[in-house]
Formats: sequence, C-alpha cells, structure tokens
Amino acid sequence: MVYKQMDLAVEGQKTGPAKLTAYLLDPVSAAPERKRPMAIVVPGGGYERCSNREGEPVAMQFLAMGCHAAVLNYSVSPNRFPVALRELALAIAVVREHAREWYVEEHSVLLCGFSAGGHLACSAGVFWNRPVAFEAIGRTAGQVRPDGLILGYPVITSGAYAHKGSFTMLLGEGAQPGVREAVSLEKQVSGHMPPVFLWHTVTDDTVPVENSLLLAAAMQKHKVNFEMHLYPSGCHGLSLATQETGGDRGYQIEPCCQSWISLVKSWIGRYGGVNG
Repeated sequence: MVYKQMDLAVEGQKTGPAKLTAYLLDPVSAAPERKRPMAIVVPGGGYERCSNREGEPVAMQFLAMGCHAAVLNYSVSPNRFPVALRELALAIAVVREHAREWYVEEHSVLLCGFSAGGHLACSAGVFWNRPVAFEAIGRTAGQVRPDGLILGYPVITSGAYAHKGSFTMLLGEGAQPGVREAVSLEKQVSGHMPPVFLWHTVTDDTVPVENSLLLAAAMQKHKVNFEMHLYPSGCHGLSLATQETGGDRGYQIEPCCQSWISLVKSWIGRYGGVNG
C-alpha cells in the first residue's frame, strides 16, 4: 500500500489548509494496470471537528473491498460555508489529476460522508455544477463532480428536523434565513445529482431520520438513482457500528447496522466499478 498526504489550500481558510490522506492499493501481478474506484471518506463532527472514528477505520473497509481510499480532514468552525465545500471539490479534482499515477478510475470517484460530513458530501453532490463549488479553486464542474455518494445518517435539512448545531458552526450565529435555506439540501436536489447510497437509524435522536426521508423524497421527485436502508435501532454516530469504532462505548456497537458496509460493496459493484 502507498500512503500519501497532501495539503489542500483554498481561499478563505482561517485555520490552515485541509488535509487529504490517500491510501492506495499496490498493483497486483495478475492485473498490474488495473484502475480502481477511489472512495473519499468525509468524517462527521458537527462542522466543529472531524471525527477520527469516521475516518481511517472506514477507509480500511474500502481498501478491503478493492477500492483506493482517502480521508479528508476539512476546515470546520470558525471557517464558514463554502470553504469546506471547496476543499472537498478540490480533493475530487486532485484525485482525478493523479488518476493515471495512482491507478484510479477517474469516473469512479466516490464520497462517503457521515453526519455533518454527510452534509458536506451531499453538498458536493448537489452543488458540483454551480460556480460556488468550482470557480474559486480554478477547476471546472466536470473536474469536481462526484460519481457517487454514500451518506450515513447525514445532516440534510435546516428546517424543522435540523441538527441546529451543525448549521450554526457552518454558517455562524445569526445567519440569514435565505442562507440557511440555501444549504438545506433537500431543496437543492436536481436530476444532475449522482447515484446515492443512504442509510440511517430510525431511533437517531441527534440527527432525526427525517433528514434522510426528506432527501429521499426530493431524490425520488427528481428521479435520482438512490438506494436507502433504514435500520430499526441505533444511536447517532455509529460509523461501522462495530467494536473497531465503538470501543468501550457499547451503545455505538449495533449489530443490526453492521451490514451497511457490505451493502455498499454491492452498490459500488453496480455503480462504482468494484466486482465481486
């Protein structure tokens, strides 16, 4: 495996550059020129931090299924929208620019975001073709378009079911209603959104399941290709829902939710390029 780390600088960063850490599988002798999908993992943390539980352990799962993987530690508060969006857009473009060197299938660049990181990943999925995402970083819409989104218990709406803390950290105190509505992503869905894999627990009392239901309804309306899984139990922030990411916190180990990663492998096989 090849390990690479790079800084991503964009205009408006108040706390230094974002960091992209890439984990690249070595070529195998049976197929030395084989290109693989790349999954960029976008941890949650309420736009206040980046959770390490939702970073490298998840990346290792993508490596195990035959993808390259990367983790983006993006800018959080006091940075404001659209700094993190532009960092993620730049990360997508950088992966494509290194596609030949890294043996990445340039049309299989996927995002896997959790909670507020799910909001960021979904933002890239709905804003990729709008100037706010690409103009300031000197790229084109096609260079920053994600090819698929994997969203775990994502923050989506700024409305009645909002995780208010995430939007405060993203926009600052006293953000105007029009700005809050602009980042309420169920209102930004269009037919240009890439395929989506979406999962949530019905009992999430931090980011209510209605966030995913509102997104699903909007995707259905616009005929976006999506797959959704609702689990009957489980708290917020499960990550892999295993001992690996739950540790001593038994409430973050949820056997019924552990299937999401194997379901993602099948979904990537259909839409992202991994077989078997």
